[in-house]
Amino acid sequence: MTSDHSTDRNEAAPTDHVPTEAPTADRAVITRRAGEFVRSEDFFDLLAARVARRTESQAAGNGAAAHSYLAEEIAPELTALGFATTIHDNPESDEHPLLIASRIEDPSLPTVLLYGHGDVQFAHDSHWADGLDPWVLSRDGDRLYGRGSADNKGQHTVNSLALRTVLESLVASSSETDSLNDDSRDTDGLDASNLGDNVKILMETAEEAGSLGLKSFAAAHRAELDADLFLASDGPRIAAEHPTLFLGSRGALNFRLVVHDRDRDHHSGNWGGKLRNCATVLAAAINYLVDGNGVIRIPALRPEDTPASVLEAVAKLPEVVEEGSPKADPDWGEPGLTSAEKVFAFNVIEVLALDAGNLDQVVNAIPGAATAHMQLRFVVGTDIDDFENTVRTHLEAQGIHGVDVVAEHCMPATRLDPNARVVAAAAESIRATTGLEAAIEPNLGGTIPNDVFAEVLGLPTVWVPHSYPGCNQHAPDEHALTSILTQGAEIMTGMFWDMRASPDDWFTSKEASPGRK
Repeated sequence: MTSDHSTDRNEAAPTDHVPTEAPTADRAVITRRAGEFVRSEDFFDLLAARVARRTESQAAGNGAAAHSYLAEEIAPELTALGFATTIHDNPESDEHPLLIASRIEDPSLPTVLLYGHGDVQFAHDSHWADGLDPWVLSRDGDRLYGRGSADNKGQHTVNSLALRTVLESLVASSSETDSLNDDSRDTDGLDASNLGDNVKILMETAEEAGSLGLKSFAAAHRAELDADLFLASDGPRIAAEHPTLFLGSRGALNFRLVVHDRDRDHHSGNWGGKLRNCATVLAAAINYLVDGNGVIRIPALRPEDTPASVLEAVAKLPEVVEEGSPKADPDWGEPGLTSAEKVFAFNVIEVLALDAGNLDQVVNAIPGAATAHMQLRFVVGTDIDDFENTVRTHLEAQGIHGVDVVAEHCMPATRLDPNARVVAAAAESIRATTGLEAAIEPNLGGTIPNDVFAEVLGLPTVWVPHSYPGCNQHAPDEHALTSILTQGAEIMTGMFWDMRASPDDWFTSKEASPGRK
């Protein structure tokens, strides 16, 4: 099913007049206006309505909720801003539709692609604190509790608000109006206002289910999603008080090591020393991949030649200790690296789970089979094309035989060069809005589907998160901080404003092969 929710503005004639100078409205006033709206009851009510929609993407039968979120929350909002919107079927799922929206002022202008996701993690209703309901937005001081308040409904709502604030200000400026009536939020004329660039939006509803179908959808709709810059908000800042940019993510490859010699276990007194112990073999295999101090021992999975620009960016990151976080083990992991380098500029092999024998009823028997569930987090430049054979060959060379290597889910690593011109523009924009220096992460330590935008669509990717590490985004008591959402709205408003004023600073990095730097 494909459904339209606006007129065909994409087919409209190019705008006759494209401003060459920034409008006369004051940038500081406009950014402040966006922040004020986030603190208003109108914003609370808007986010509350979105949180109330039960869009758990991992739960079967929620396709109607996902479609309603796009059709009733997102499409009308974007139509009012002059977008043509279309809801598309997901090529790999009947329950996870996607939306493409386009606001084309002139095909010759540069285009920014925005992104968000309307789905949420399982709510785990019964595990929330007393008085909290995951589907009812509630305020406690700076905190806004509710499933999706931080991930990602609050974040993409803020970005739409920022875009709207700029468009309203342009309308007001062009009509020589000193200020807008914030109570009316009138949309007349927004579709005709000159933003100075084109805007496209991709909204998915399967991000929490591994972005099911997103890659194949983007490949099939590459022309509709063609742009010059990708700009989005998801995930946390490095810390609540530090505005943050991240430019990609580490890759994640989950795999299993399986040793299966026999279909049943055998008495350790009668057979010990005569039968190969699968658990012992498995332990040795793990040790030849990663030692007892967390150091990677397989050379092919150790990154080499990290770009100087990446190391320089990581060195500038603030040292952050979040309240409630576990204390880092200083002697764990690659020797000689800082904590930030270990997370943002190096690889790690983790053991996620082990299975051998019966932990609930341990008996004196030699396990006939053993399995380790493992994960490789990796940065750009790590060759994983022949992963299974690479690991198997390494183990065989160490004298470890009969270990099957099974690669499972993999998301690629991506990273925009921190020296890209658009990164400097985004950091300067944040400084102009907040007076603060942005923390610039070359990539997240975790993993998001940034490869869809960096590699499938070939775009420079800049993420501006509006959450913080302690937000419980996949746990009970998820919450956003009003202070961060307020600052996020101001930051994004400033960015949209600055793109119009200095497009060459924002739209000149597309040819830099962003996913491979």
